[in-house]
Formats: sequence, C-alpha cells, structure tokens
Amino acid sequence: MTADDSLDRLDDDDYPAYTMGRAADMLGTTQGFLRAIGEARLITPLRSEGGHRRYSRYQLRIAARARELVDQGTPIEAACRIIILEDQLEEAQRINAEYRRAAESANPTAAA
Repeated sequence: MTADDSLDRLDDDDYPAYTMGRAADMLGTTQGFLRAIGEARLITPLRSEGGHRRYSRYQLRIAARARELVDQGTPIEAACRIIILEDQLEEAQRINAEYRRAAESANPTAAA
C-alpha cells in the first residue's frame, strides 16, 4: 500500500484510523468508556497488528451517541441497547420502504 492509498482510506467511514486514546480525546470521554461500550457489544474496534484498539469514524459517531445518552443519565448498558434498537428500527424502515417501492413498480395502478 502506498502513502496515497493510505490517504484515500481516511475518507472511508469504516477505516480504523483512530487509536483508543485519540478516539477518547475526540469524544471528550475516557478510554474506559470506550472499553465499556465495546464490552456491551455496541461497537467492536478492530485491532492493530500490535493488538491495540482502532476505531473508525462510523464507530466514533455511535460512541458519541452513547455518550450523549449516558450524559443524560441513562445507564451505559441501557444506552447501548437503545442505540442497537434504534439501528434495527432504521434498518427495518429502510427494508419496508424498498418493499413498498418494489410493490408500487410491480403494480402501478394499485398505487394510484
């Protein structure tokens, strides 16, 4: 991989570009918080060759949402469950919309 390839990957939301320390600093939280949401299986950081946790921007957005809920007084386990359920609901709504579009295009007179 060249240096240019590495820079291109930084635009990838799923690229694990951030160390645990950097991620905690960016979120204004502790490394223990990141470990806790990992143990709750909200996010699973990738590991570097040396075994260090690495986080993507997508994972940091999820962690920021968890921190928001915890800051409002929600226990960390409950916050993680809420976020998982929100994600499942969003996915179900996306699938339902796809089914509706497919049904409407298969039977355009029924939609009218």
